[in-house]
Amino acid sequence: MVKASERLREERAEKGLSLEEVSQSTKIKVVYLEYIEKGEYEKLPSVSHASGFVRNYAKFLGLNDEEVLGLFRREFDTNTAYRVLPKGFEEKEEFPLRRIKIRQAFFVIGFIFLLLTGYILFQYRYAFIDPPLDLNSPKEEEVVAATQITVSGTTDADSTVYVNKNVVTVGKDGSFEKRLSVFPGKFTIEVKAVNKFGKTAEIKRVIEIKPAY
Repeated sequence: MVKASERLREERAEKGLSLEEVSQSTKIKVVYLEYIEKGEYEKLPSVSHASGFVRNYAKFLGLNDEEVLGLFRREFDTNTAYRVLPKGFEEKEEFPLRRIKIRQAFFVIGFIFLLLTGYILFQYRYAFIDPPLDLNSPKEEEVVAATQITVSGTTDADSTVYVNKNVVTVGKDGSFEKRLSVFPGKFTIEVKAVNKFGKTAEIKRVIEIKPAY
């Protein structure tokens, strides 16, 4: 009985082609071509690989691929136990895309986890630290000749601000402003910002008020 392996080997020899030349044209590894010509199909990665390689090899040599595949099926019973390459090599050859996809999935999951963790930490950062608080006016030890002064500054928009124990409205940008009546002499301004987690930031300033003429 004519075998597909013998038919392919003889045709290649008649055409004066080396296995390396066939490999370059068909993109089938030389070692796989050797397995095919020896009829050692069980050493190929899988049944689908074996039939695909045989078909491409036959087409390259100008043979009737269906006829050669028929010989291949008679020569090699795909219903019997089929052993692929050694386990490590088999996984490398058979499942590279699956491995790549698994790595990509882990990378994406890890990246999303980091983003979520960063977002949560950002949203709840003031549960661990005091809210920001800046007092723009008045300046420390500033001398003012007036009966009223304006206390202004910035903080976290979600904080509650107290100016000398008076609650002050905080804008969406975190800015706040409060008008206070003052009398000549040293005047102490106490500003406190309390966030929703109970964390507190305080600023105390002393200014001098002179009579307004």
